[in-house]
Amino acid sequence: MATTLSLLKFPVVAKRAPSYITKASLPNLSNPSKLDGRLSTKKNPTTTNNPPSLVADNNLHNDALAVGGEFGILEGRSVALIHPIVMGGLFFYTLWAGYLGWQWRRVRTIQNEITELKKQVKPAPVTPEGKPVEAPPSPVELQIQQLSEERKELIKGSYRDRHFNAGSILLGFGVLEAIGGGVNTWFRTGKLFPGPHLFAGAAITVLWAAAAALVPAMQKGNETARNLHIALNALNVALFVWQIPTGFDIVLKVFEFTKWP
Repeated sequence: MATTLSLLKFPVVAKRAPSYITKASLPNLSNPSKLDGRLSTKKNPTTTNNPPSLVADNNLHNDALAVGGEFGILEGRSVALIHPIVMGGLFFYTLWAGYLGWQWRRVRTIQNEITELKKQVKPAPVTPEGKPVEAPPSPVELQIQQLSEERKELIKGSYRDRHFNAGSILLGFGVLEAIGGGVNTWFRTGKLFPGPHLFAGAAITVLWAAAAALVPAMQKGNETARNLHIALNALNVALFVWQIPTGFDIVLKVFEFTKWP
């Protein structure tokens, strides 16, 4: 009992806050605006003022949806090699289409040659009775016979239809693969590379379209359209040849920076 009463006489010791918490460090809860200001101005090296979603969108835009596995096999070596293989085949197909076109032109021009030669043939001599005198054919007549036989063989080749079909295939697959090559480059790298190969490829595509646009006028016998058609395709072949070394360099880079498949 005495012990209990003595304990009641001790003063109550209040708990003290730790020494590292001071009044200066405590926020003023009575003024929320100051609290918000202090929290917003507090610097943190691991964060930025931009929301995370905005930062991700910004990076996505800067990389232009670049590669990194997002497109799967479209970024691989197999798809990247489709463009050089197809365009290499189209180069030789262009030469074949040109040969067919030249043969069809020969069908038309050879008839003009025959017509001009016929004007040079002299009338066959006749007897006083009016009967023709048998004589060996003249050199001009022999040339006419030779050209006539050649024309018959050319007509059998159906070069007109074959050239038209070859040109249509070349235009369709050429434009498709020209655009496809640029898209594939974007899949692999996230951007295009302005330079001789890209610009020459664009010019070839335009020349294909321009040459095809002249066909209706050519079918009506417009000789100017025919000559322009030939000139455009000749320039096309020249640019195609120029594309070979630059395209080969790109193929080497494909093998260097891509993997199968």
